[in-house]
Amino acid sequence: MRRDYFTVDIQAAAAEDDAPTLSIEYDGPTAELSERLTTVAGETLDAGEIDVTFRRQPDEDMGVLSLTNRHTGEYLFEATAPAADIESLVTAAEGSEHPSFEIRLTVGEDDTRVYEKRTLLVYDHDGSLLRGRSLIPGGVEL
Repeated sequence: MRRDYFTVDIQAAAAEDDAPTLSIEYDGPTAELSERLTTVAGETLDAGEIDVTFRRQPDEDMGVLSLTNRHTGEYLFEATAPAADIESLVTAAEGSEHPSFEIRLTVGEDDTRVYEKRTLLVYDHDGSLLRGRSLIPGGVEL
C-alpha cells in the first residue's frame, strides 16, 4: 500500500470532553488493508493490538505515522503527517484528565474504525525515541 492512499487530519479537542483525534482516510484498494486489520481468527484488530509511532524526517517538518500489529510487529500501514500536528496531538492528549487520543480510520465509504490509544511514540530521523515529544502513560518503562 502506498502512503499517498492515506490522508491524515489531526484535530486537538474541539470541546472540553472530546479527545484529540487523528483521522485517517484510506482511498486505495481495500482488500489488502482489510486483511491487515484482521486477526488470523478473522476478527478485527482492537486498540490493544495496535501500536502507533511517528518517525520525524531529517527536515523535521514532516514524518511518517505508522500503525503496527503489536503481536506480529508487522506494519499495518504508514502515512505521511506534519510533525507539528503530531506534536499538537500529544500536547492536547497530555493536557486532558485521562491522557489519550482517538484514531478514526475510514476505509471506503462504509467502514470507519475507532481506536482509543494512550501511547504514541515519537522518534527522530535516526530512530532515537524522543520521550519529551511522545505520549507515554505514567508508570510505563521503555
